[in-house]
Amino acid sequence: MEIKREKYLNKLIDRKHNGLIKIITGIRRCGKSYLLNNIFYKHLINEGIFPDHIIRFAFDSGDDLDLIGENLIELDIEGRRVNPKKFMDYISMKIKDDNMYYLLLDEVQNLGNFEAVLNGYLRKPNLDVYVTGSNSKFLSSDIITEFEGRGDEIHVMPLAFSEFFAAFNGSKEDALDEYSLYGGLPALCSMKNDEQKLNYLQSQMKNVYLKDIVTRYHLNNDENIGELLDILASGISTLVNPPKLVNTFKSVKNASISVNTISSYIEYLQEAFLISLAKRYDVKRKKYINTPFKIYFEDIGLRNARLNFRQLEQTHTMENIIYNELRYRGFNVDVGVVEVFEKKEDGSRTKRQYEIDFIANKGSNRYYIQSAYEIVSEGKLAKETRSFDKTDDSFKKIIVVAQSMKPRRNEKGYLVMGIKDFLLNDNSLEF
Repeated sequence: MEIKREKYLNKLIDRKHNGLIKIITGIRRCGKSYLLNNIFYKHLINEGIFPDHIIRFAFDSGDDLDLIGENLIELDIEGRRVNPKKFMDYISMKIKDDNMYYLLLDEVQNLGNFEAVLNGYLRKPNLDVYVTGSNSKFLSSDIITEFEGRGDEIHVMPLAFSEFFAAFNGSKEDALDEYSLYGGLPALCSMKNDEQKLNYLQSQMKNVYLKDIVTRYHLNNDENIGELLDILASGISTLVNPPKLVNTFKSVKNASISVNTISSYIEYLQEAFLISLAKRYDVKRKKYINTPFKIYFEDIGLRNARLNFRQLEQTHTMENIIYNELRYRGFNVDVGVVEVFEKKEDGSRTKRQYEIDFIANKGSNRYYIQSAYEIVSEGKLAKETRSFDKTDDSFKKIIVVAQSMKPRRNEKGYLVMGIKDFLLNDNSLEF
């Protein structure tokens, strides 16, 4: 069964003929190549584009490289990239008229001088260019410089729960259990048993993601950054900062590592799309607090695999899934802090901070969202929503709970809904 990835397909459609290089980024194995070379290709065919006006080329394909007189094995042995002139000559031969041609390039970082080649193609009015690249050498932070502002990034995440459920043969409850454990890498949908899925995730984490980072940043080995990844995986949804992580290294790993190294490693993990950093935002004073911050994993299955499927705290897993869903829907997501002064029994005043799990922003729209695994009493509900009470503003406030619950408003006007309703309805924030 094909997973349609309609949200990303529509982003590509909206960007057709915009005069920019469409750059599809995302964690390895999230489905970038399939999106471009299968889903988007079929869209172009269905729109009446002739196949000979869609040029697909994968720079890690032996068959494609043979077309331009290059050899995949020789490139690897010699440690070089594809000769750009050979590729450009091939493209020139394929373009035979002034009608629009669509250039779909996979693993483009393997092409020598690819920045200059692609920027040159922007000068051709009948070429519309789309590319994917490897995370180890082709990261979103590089795009600004490599394409001199002429790149248009489409970031692809692993499957959202709604996409995962569309390919799942079972109930919503079983699907959410599976998703919470193994995450949303598309290859998992075709695997038949738990052992396959477990081995796949652990192998990808060790042999692909960390190896990419070690190679890109010329690290001696993956020991320290791997141990940092373990610490971050153990502490998803909790506040961390580099000095605190240094102390954790000393106490848990019995190892010394500098604050600067920790900060660099976190940046590397972000650039590889393994993790995402959520800053804290002071609601009252309307400003960001740089530290501490929260770390979430781009895919919860990879997080679980890194910890050998131990520490499966349902509260933290649910929070990570909600965070990723909000990002999938295009929101900028922060952690909220509401700071107020409250009177004590003796009449003195004390400063208190209340946390809002997520502040989701898109344009002028803002939502406050609490992830509450279970609400067992009115007292628990009051505790979870105390931060909402203190904001003194009119932005929509939502509590997402684990149990099945049809969306409803409580007496304060806060929207309460079950996690499955939240995840499966793209407009759930508008209930």
